[in-house]
Amino acid sequence: MKKIVIKYGLWAALITLGLPLIGEIILQSGGGRVDFTTGEIIGYASMAAAMIFVFLGMKKFRDEVNNGKLSFLEALKVGLLIAVIPAVGFGLYSYVYSEFLHPEFMDEYYSYSIEQMKESLPEAEFEAKVAELEAQKEMFMNPFVNFFVMFATVFIIGVIFTLVSSLILKTAGEPDQLEQNLNLS
Repeated sequence: MKKIVIKYGLWAALITLGLPLIGEIILQSGGGRVDFTTGEIIGYASMAAAMIFVFLGMKKFRDEVNNGKLSFLEALKVGLLIAVIPAVGFGLYSYVYSEFLHPEFMDEYYSYSIEQMKESLPEAEFEAKVAELEAQKEMFMNPFVNFFVMFATVFIIGVIFTLVSSLILKTAGEPDQLEQNLNLS
């Protein structure tokens, strides 16, 4: 199981980190830069695409290691372990990116957010949102908070993919312990 988790987790991390980097490189080579909206779309799309490796890793474990059998809890374990790898990778990348590669990122992102709110909110609501945003800015400047939020973003997507994949890939037969506990009532 360890070999499968590492292999598929690293593939997922490569996709999670690689697609946004490729997009940035392509746009910069043309003299442009990814705007924040496009960056978010590319980022979330890469996270979702990477989670295909959660499914593939679970399937490989079921078919080639576990003799075609997979309980819900086994599937959950394999999927979550795979999902941790790209989550850690993205958290570390976010830290390195905002601290060393693009230190102005937070200031630019907050300026962009303020402009977006200014265009769409009434004046009274705008002032309250700016104050809220300033409080968040201080929090996100902390590298540990930045890491954790980015880790959690990828991991939560991984949890969703793991749950769905576990339901799809679990094999019929003996109910696992969780199913037995749920059917006691």
